[in-house]
Amino acid sequence: MEQTYFRKGFGLKAEVKPLIDAEYHSYLVERIRSRGYEDTIGDVTVRLAQEFGFCYGVDRAVDYAYETVMKFPDKKIYLVGEIIHNPHVNRRMTEMGIRFIYPDDQGQFDFSHIESDDVVLMPAFGVTIQAFEELKQIGCVLVDTTCGSVLHVWKRVEGYAKDGFTALIHGKYKHEESRATASQALKYPDGKYIIVRDMDEAMLVCDFIAGRPGHLSREAFMEHFAEKATEGFDPDLHLQRIGVANQTTMLANESLAIGGRVREAFVERFGETSVVPGPDERYRTFGTICSATQERQDAVKEMMKSPPDIMLVIGGYNSSNTNHLAHMCQQYTTTFHIEDASCIDTETGTIRHKPELAADCPELTEVDWLPSEPFNLGVTAGASTPNNKIGEAVVRILKIRGVELEEETPSVQPA
Repeated sequence: MEQTYFRKGFGLKAEVKPLIDAEYHSYLVERIRSRGYEDTIGDVTVRLAQEFGFCYGVDRAVDYAYETVMKFPDKKIYLVGEIIHNPHVNRRMTEMGIRFIYPDDQGQFDFSHIESDDVVLMPAFGVTIQAFEELKQIGCVLVDTTCGSVLHVWKRVEGYAKDGFTALIHGKYKHEESRATASQALKYPDGKYIIVRDMDEAMLVCDFIAGRPGHLSREAFMEHFAEKATEGFDPDLHLQRIGVANQTTMLANESLAIGGRVREAFVERFGETSVVPGPDERYRTFGTICSATQERQDAVKEMMKSPPDIMLVIGGYNSSNTNHLAHMCQQYTTTFHIEDASCIDTETGTIRHKPELAADCPELTEVDWLPSEPFNLGVTAGASTPNNKIGEAVVRILKIRGVELEEETPSVQPA
């Protein structure tokens, strides 16, 4: 029987590597990295965070996409959503002939036009079990680029459901990853989940569990979490036993803190035995923090021990991990979250940036945003931002300062 599901690529890594290197490499970034992550160019001292940009999961997803195009030159290739949350990378996918399938307002995908002879790429975030089963039924070739860190969380959520625990997921309920993660609970008939965006929302759950004065009524609770929990979710029934998980790109410290507060609520209501393995166990948690997300956040914390004058955070506005990096930096110094190098206008010297954490926050344009005197420029980027986009942004800032510097990247054409 012909194989239709692929998760380990096609053995074409060596063939696509020159093309990927040419399209995403940055001479300038490598130069700064080789000099201890700091280099003074003109009157600007550029400091790179020691962990930034493409993580292993993103690198793998992009690699598999290029391999897929090379493997199936004569087939229609579709992508469920976006391969990663970076506009430049997604544009390249389109230029390579990959067709995007976007979800509706409820996060549902229409696969009715896909045929068995087509190829479908599943993104690094993964897809829901419902979407996966629908694609399997079509019989098309499936190329699964789901990140290993995401799969690790899925296994935990599935395990919670198997053992009768509701999965409490720290994440954004409309995000592809959170939807896919939550769906793992539905592999069991009685599986349940609830998604909390932040500590404030988590405390609504904790207060209900502990029965604290002023907690939401059952009806108010169900109304608040109507779109963020399993259909028919009843807090009186489904908050009796909780297993904590998280969207991998959330703030790691907040995920850990939420888990701690949920634990406290169970101890308050049911006693210490409720949070230890045994017949009375009501609370579980496992390490589901993505190491790449943690490393990039830790690198920002380290840099902020001596904050730069200006911090530039580069990455998609709908990228969760990039937004959180920007939010962290804003606590310490003047920070500009830009989607792409094109946000920096070398003619006018202005910058377009997203000032707030919310993905739908409108851009602002700043004039005279750079200091007039020599300054330190800190740079980091989300896990879906390629090095060439980081280098281009720095080149544009240097040009505004009168320093002409060209990126020296080779040109390679696809075979």
